[in-house]
Amino acid sequence: VIGTATKRPSNTTLTMVKVWYTPPPYGPRTALDRPAYGLGNADTPKWLVRLSKLPKVQAITGVITIFGVLAYLPLIGAKLPFTMSPEYIAAQRAYMRYHNMNPIYGLSSKKARAADA
Repeated sequence: VIGTATKRPSNTTLTMVKVWYTPPPYGPRTALDRPAYGLGNADTPKWLVRLSKLPKVQAITGVITIFGVLAYLPLIGAKLPFTMSPEYIAAQRAYMRYHNMNPIYGLSSKKARAADA
């Protein structure tokens, strides 16, 4: 029968017991006999173990810096494109002024014309 209560004998006493919970050493949902995510084994490189223990901000900043340096390496000895030469930029400004491009705040504005004069 569902929902019936039985009466406890009056001579029994309840005692409270402290229970100490110890979580698994490598975090929740990990086995007790192996390290989490393969780190900490004898096969794991020491630099990878040290990197995994760094604060997140330092690790992310380091990775971004390394990729920034790697992205800049091909540009070290490269010549600038012809569109960045002073002659090309002057011709582009003259073209924009002639066609009255961006007359309010840009090259064709009264303020920009007064500064160039």
